[in-house]
Amino acid sequence: MPEKKVTPDESLLNDIHENHPDWLSHVVKLMIHMLMDIDIEKIVKAKRGERTPERTNYRNGYRERPWTTRLGDMILKIPKLRQGSYFPAFLEPRRRAEKALFSVLVEAYVQGISTRRMERVCHEMGIEHMDKSAVSRMTKVLGEEVEQFRNRRLEATFPYLILDARYETVREHGRMVKKAVLVAVGIRGDGHREVLGVSVGASESETLWKTFLESLVDRGLQGVMLVISDAHKGLQRAIERTMLGAAWQWCRVHFLRAFLSHVNKKDQPPIAALVKTIFAQKTREDAARTLHEIAAMFEKSRPELARLLETAEPHILAYMAFPPEHWTKLHSTNMIERLMRTLKARTRVVSIFPDDDSLIRLVGAVLIEENDEWAEARRYISEQQMAKLKISPAAPAPLSGVRRMIPESGMAA
Repeated sequence: MPEKKVTPDESLLNDIHENHPDWLSHVVKLMIHMLMDIDIEKIVKAKRGERTPERTNYRNGYRERPWTTRLGDMILKIPKLRQGSYFPAFLEPRRRAEKALFSVLVEAYVQGISTRRMERVCHEMGIEHMDKSAVSRMTKVLGEEVEQFRNRRLEATFPYLILDARYETVREHGRMVKKAVLVAVGIRGDGHREVLGVSVGASESETLWKTFLESLVDRGLQGVMLVISDAHKGLQRAIERTMLGAAWQWCRVHFLRAFLSHVNKKDQPPIAALVKTIFAQKTREDAARTLHEIAAMFEKSRPELARLLETAEPHILAYMAFPPEHWTKLHSTNMIERLMRTLKARTRVVSIFPDDDSLIRLVGAVLIEENDEWAEARRYISEQQMAKLKISPAAPAPLSGVRRMIPESGMAA
């Protein structure tokens, strides 16, 4: 039998396959190093060890850099130059949110707000020196992208609107102040989720929430039938003034927490179990009847709890006016709170933001990424289930007994 001829390229691959069990990642690493060498040759205008009159720079060793890929983690050797710095454009290592995090860290450093912890985080991210011009270019691009996202036209109909806020620390006029980050998420008529907007302000005041909600309406928000949130007073009044014709659902998790704050700790477990039977009912009528029965039980021994239940009824049962298949998605703000935990995981690395713009840039970038993932994921509520809801482009008529907000003497979230 004639001997099979093996080409040099095949010989190299055979050697890699035999000596490197994870041969595919090794090949990728080898190719990346080859591409970087070619890139450096173009920049330096000379090959390794070559003397040419066109040479403009010199190699100066390597620096190791971790690189995470779908094939696993690799350690790359990035060429260094005697003059200037080099990082291959084709190895852009950061997604949008990571770019924003990078820019915020560097801005904090440049503006004198850095701490040892921030420097350690920068080092872990592979940031070896702070380039102000690079930061300026990066923040400009990210800022424009975030602003486009925040101001985009809302074309779809959103029957369900979920609202929440969290606080971040921002440096302002030499002081460290807490700023409210307002976020709105909508469930479209086709069942998909979408981040509708984000804003930053001094506090969760009625004015800030009202301005934020009005901006959503100006951008095309329509068809809202139910708004889900906590019972913050400013937010309640803003919803009442801007979301005309929409029902309001008080997140039942926040309600239960507020309700139990009026109960001794040792009595909380049995009372919580009793109140939860309200939400276990199959119809709005049965839930209301159970609520009134429990309120009657409290009338003599705990009259304040009876009044709280009676006052809260329209708001904690508002979701039951919609198709039962939607209830698990509507009775609380759990979905947006998971989103807020994602934001917290990114913002706690920074701890103190140098200004409002850097906060908006990072939060906006994270929300864009989450929104992109939602667009590619399956529907939050299936198309068949959404078909059971009669959706109109115009805001629906108010639901009986639901539009009444909690009075000033009522419970806060």
